[in-house]
Amino acid sequence: MLLERDRLTSGTTWHAAGLMVTFGSTSETSTEMRKYTRDLYSRLEAETGLSTGFKPIGFIELASDADRLEEYRRVSAFNRYCGIDVHEIGPSVVKELFPLARTDDILAGFYVKEDGRADPVGATMALAKGARMQGAKIIEGVPVTGVLKKRGVVTGVTTAYGNIQAEYVVNCAGAWARQLGEKSGVNIPLQAAEHYYLITETIPGLSKDWPVIEDPGCYGYYREEVGGLMIGLFEPVCAPWKIGGIPEDFSFGEIPPDWDRMGPYLEKAMSRVPVSLNTGVKKFFCGPESFTPDLKPIVGEAPELKNYFVAAGLNSIGILTGGGLGRVLAQWILTGDPGADVTGIHIDRLHTYQSNPEYRRTRTVESLGMVYQCHYPTRSMMTARGAKRSPVHDRLAAQGAYFRDVSGWESPDWYGEPGTTPDPGPLSFGRQQWFPSWAAEHKATREGVILMDMSFMAKFLVQGRDAGRLLNHISANNVDGPSGVITYTQWLNERGTLEADLTVTKLDDERYWVVASDTAHRHVETWMRRHFPDDSHAFVTDVTSAWAQINVQGPRSRELLQSVTTADLSNEAFPFRGAREIDIGFARALCVRITYLGELGYELYIPAEQAMHAYERVVEAGKQFGLRHAGLKALASLRMEKGYRDYGHDIDNTDSVLEAGLGFAVDLKKPGGFIGKEAVLAKKAAGPLKKRMIQVLVQDPEPMLFHAEVVRRNGKPVGYVRAGSYGHTLGGAVGLVMAESHEPIDAAWLESGQWDVEIAGKRYPVTASLRPLYDPDMKRIKI
Repeated sequence: MLLERDRLTSGTTWHAAGLMVTFGSTSETSTEMRKYTRDLYSRLEAETGLSTGFKPIGFIELASDADRLEEYRRVSAFNRYCGIDVHEIGPSVVKELFPLARTDDILAGFYVKEDGRADPVGATMALAKGARMQGAKIIEGVPVTGVLKKRGVVTGVTTAYGNIQAEYVVNCAGAWARQLGEKSGVNIPLQAAEHYYLITETIPGLSKDWPVIEDPGCYGYYREEVGGLMIGLFEPVCAPWKIGGIPEDFSFGEIPPDWDRMGPYLEKAMSRVPVSLNTGVKKFFCGPESFTPDLKPIVGEAPELKNYFVAAGLNSIGILTGGGLGRVLAQWILTGDPGADVTGIHIDRLHTYQSNPEYRRTRTVESLGMVYQCHYPTRSMMTARGAKRSPVHDRLAAQGAYFRDVSGWESPDWYGEPGTTPDPGPLSFGRQQWFPSWAAEHKATREGVILMDMSFMAKFLVQGRDAGRLLNHISANNVDGPSGVITYTQWLNERGTLEADLTVTKLDDERYWVVASDTAHRHVETWMRRHFPDDSHAFVTDVTSAWAQINVQGPRSRELLQSVTTADLSNEAFPFRGAREIDIGFARALCVRITYLGELGYELYIPAEQAMHAYERVVEAGKQFGLRHAGLKALASLRMEKGYRDYGHDIDNTDSVLEAGLGFAVDLKKPGGFIGKEAVLAKKAAGPLKKRMIQVLVQDPEPMLFHAEVVRRNGKPVGYVRAGSYGHTLGGAVGLVMAESHEPIDAAWLESGQWDVEIAGKRYPVTASLRPLYDPDMKRIKI
């Protein structure tokens, strides 16, 4: 049953531009949803008798500067890998396809003949009729006032006309989703903003069959509309609308346009089609559109309330991804398996402070503008900063830290000169001016000793008589062995695919320390709470903010730490994977001998109130050992050389633990088994794997890998770089690729092929390996 507050299409859909574009994303999930939606709109009329208005008139993305050209060449290679027939065309061809466009400054266009436009209202009505034909009920004019729940599980919804019982509830209230969620304690941090388009009077010669053009450099998109030209705008600095909340009775309303603010953007946009500057304006429209803090949708089961799903925050791509998102959500609810990587769009990546009015007001100004920004892979959001800071933040700043936003935390990305505020310089797809600093931090880790603040990591204390048994049940590895040992493990679902990748340290028989990445924070917490029975004696406490995490890593890390503690850190007394409480001056710290960088190293978990003292002691002692501070860029390059995985980046919920190359962290013999064990056994019994995570190293030392670069074996695409960095020790860009083949993937298969990667339209030879290219025998971390 679908309950519509007013009438279908009210709110935003009725004034949507209806672009149907598959080009442009380096997310496989988003690209597949776009493809599915385009296919659905093209066949829905035959099924329902109602037209979606889809017209495959084509789409052209324009690049008028070198960085845009590189971005779109990278994007187009990935899109072609996903089955989109995109062609790079020259200015003259753009002119042939859209004769009124100015093309003198265009470097290239990226043309998809099968894309085009749809009628948002027609598509909605066709979808609604199709749903009714399949047995769904759609009732208009019935606002949902709240939800019914019992013991943390949704049981229905409330309306002014009575209650409706339901096993599942989906909040797809668009710009109102946050306000509806608040009524049930569900956090949906999105914010409406002004969104503009202009429609000109009739322009002679303008054809409705010309392709849609998008030109981010001019802030605009262009298509024919009833004989005139529609010019849509995504200005770089937007205006949030109704921070306090959108009126409940706002349905088909408009917002008075701000001509003064939008004038310069509009003039720039109109310059791409100069005739529009001398044509009358039929309509300058402003309506609300909602945007999220990271410009990604908010989808999935709410961590606060079981069986309460959300599908909101589409960031102006609701029409072109709605069909695909509906399929994902339906499969997710029916089977528990979304059938796609949802780590980047899952609602549980977001935090409650992001719904604060000031946060929404500040961040939304930037997030709408990000739609048409050049999407540099090293760019960090710049607004709504300073929300979370490590206890040693000011000391890191004094060391020359350049901070980036890490799930709201201010975390050093790299370091300039101590005592300075580092200048990152211009963004690019190549080596930026801080590349030498990054290389030096990387080298210091491999050869000396570094300090890295990782207080942003999610930390949980799990206590109780049943804690060990229950953690062992959800962990693929055995995490309930001897006390004082850290265990690397994955959490799997019943299908044997990944839900988390983390460590569990057994402190004693009733206390366990669980550490996960920042992006998995709420997912990990929710997974524990929903898999620990209500009557069990096990208690999960989020202690992330109470403990700083300072990592001391590198071949000289033992020497350094031994100089500030009375604890015996010798290899015999404190072996790899050991965990002990140690003294550092006046502070007590949980010291864990583990590494994510591939060297001898230690993680120090220190109570927040003692973190500064411990930090000062370590830094002072570190002077004689050449201690250097290192940031997240070094973390990325060091772990990538070792082939260490990062959930939500290079591994996700679609990967089996064996395909991810993590079978070594699975204990199939431990008593009691674990969630997903049967699926893992079935995968092993099915024979040699034909899908496996491999590591690639670009043989040319110059190009950079980031994400989505297509990898080929003997000229045939086998996968793409899920995450990439630069291997300063290996001497080239390095990445992790989930390769797929019709043949078993083993060392012989890798060695018998010719491998290359496509980067911005050029192909470079790569070395491919199943084993880590750096220290494959793990000798350096166990010294």
